[in-house]
Amino acid sequence: MKTTSLKAGEIKKEWILIDAQDVVLGRLASQIALLLKGKHKPTYTPNLDCGDNVIVINASKVALTGNKALGSKWYYHTGYPGGIKERTKGQLLEKKPEKLVELAVQRMLDAEPLGRKILGNLRVYAGAEHPHEAQSPKVFDFASKNRKNRVVKKGA
Repeated sequence: MKTTSLKAGEIKKEWILIDAQDVVLGRLASQIALLLKGKHKPTYTPNLDCGDNVIVINASKVALTGNKALGSKWYYHTGYPGGIKERTKGQLLEKKPEKLVELAVQRMLDAEPLGRKILGNLRVYAGAEHPHEAQSPKVFDFASKNRKNRVVKKGA
């Protein structure tokens, strides 16, 4: 047997559409990172961008479990002295839901040039519409893969 490694010209990328409505954010981000890296393919090569392009819709309806909406804080710095700021995940979900999903996925990828390049294959939209119909994306039903992936609202 011989181990084969892909070359840059042999990579075949697909477009995958994921609906994030009522899906747990952390589980969704880890699955998106797996798809972006290409680890779900038998031709996975760690030093190449062999993953797929991922489109996430309904990011504004993603679910945060437990007390993460109020208790979990993300910090950033403005660059000025004393410019450290904090936001809770709930505040970020209200103002910029796309950014919340992108940050969750970014922190599950490697912090190196290839990880930043791979993150460019992710498109996140707050609503249900996206401008990538021409690529004819395959629908990936992440919520039905495991019962823990979806949050069931009480009274619904």
